[in-house]
Amino acid sequence: MQLVRGSDEDIAFVLATERLPGFEQLVGRWSEGEHRSALADGRHVYFIARFKSEAIGFAIVRDWASAECVAHIKRLVVSQPGRGHGKALLAELVAIIFQNTDAHRIWLGVFPENTRARRAYEAVGFQAEGIARGSAFFGGRHRDELVMSLLRPDWAACSELSARETR
Repeated sequence: MQLVRGSDEDIAFVLATERLPGFEQLVGRWSEGEHRSALADGRHVYFIARFKSEAIGFAIVRDWASAECVAHIKRLVVSQPGRGHGKALLAELVAIIFQNTDAHRIWLGVFPENTRARRAYEAVGFQAEGIARGSAFFGGRHRDELVMSLLRPDWAACSELSARETR
């Protein structure tokens, strides 16, 4: 899998992927205009996951290279869940963030009932911090989010351990 910076040409894929059947309760949906605005605002960075030149997922990072050194994974979606692509995309995304910015902390919110996503986040090293009650306005109602984060020192220690284990 290869993770590349997204551009305006990728918006059609992003829109279609957000709207796949079964995602309406798990994945946020923006309009084409909202995505174009985010791509242009300098605060958001899009990444497209490709496997053999086929787009298989995307991620939106908010606060890329922020002065606070905190990045937020706003959205991470794969077109075919259950194949390990989400975990691979996330691991590569985290490495790109830590290697290309001064971020000390990466955080995300996940709906507590989304156990598949939570397992993938935990496998990459994210830790649950707590429930942000009613923090997401989604599907016409306020929903709780489980806040999870990964700190640079934890990622570095885990990466170093993985490197030693593969030698």
